[in-house]
Amino acid sequence: MALDRNQKSQLYEQGYVQIPGGVPQELVHDALKAINHSLGQGVPAEKIATYRAQSFVPELQSDPAITNLLYRSSAMDVLRSVIDVDRIHPVRSGQVALRFPIAESTPRPAHPHIDGMYSPSNGVREGTISNFTALVGVLLSDLPNPNAGNFTVWPGTHRQFGEYFRRHGAEALLDGLPPIEMPEPVQITGKAGDLILAHYTLAHGITMNVSPHIRYAVFFRIKHTEIDESNWQASMQDIWLHWPGMREFA
Repeated sequence: MALDRNQKSQLYEQGYVQIPGGVPQELVHDALKAINHSLGQGVPAEKIATYRAQSFVPELQSDPAITNLLYRSSAMDVLRSVIDVDRIHPVRSGQVALRFPIAESTPRPAHPHIDGMYSPSNGVREGTISNFTALVGVLLSDLPNPNAGNFTVWPGTHRQFGEYFRRHGAEALLDGLPPIEMPEPVQITGKAGDLILAHYTLAHGITMNVSPHIRYAVFFRIKHTEIDESNWQASMQDIWLHWPGMREFA
């Protein structure tokens, strides 16, 4: 399942694309069963903040129930149509991202961020940027409505940030999110099994969950082998550098 021209155009303009039904239900069910079995053993209260920033059920991150969502679905074919997958680091784990219902009924707005910026609980070393190429998300639960822990994007900010980093250097991200005029956010709805492909520099966030259900999702970070400590800035200043399948647009 390769991205068609319209999907590539959306990826170029908006920084993300959603592929309905990109993951078979059998794989979704295997992942949910493994996650829920682990949750049934209990979640240490003192670990919640770390799990929220990094991954719930960390012992499952490299389990086939999780990695099969990437390798046995349409995800790799989607990636292959835009990225040279022979030149990415092996993806050996996924982030199990759960969002539990909150007690109040009125959510606060989601806050945008770019992954790889330091926080006390996310595991990124202070004074560094842990950037990558693309984010692949898999919905494991239906999301028919907004404000249910939805993955939220600010369309087009990948290009705005890329231009900012060209002018000011990628190191500017160490001082916080660049001061650009943010567009209106889009809360992504969909069904279990939907794939989401997003550019690394796209601003994104998560809404509060005022629904009665847990929001289940898994995210994979795709990183080109040319991104390393000596050359991490290049792909943030030339945002399609490692996307050969997007050259007709870029």
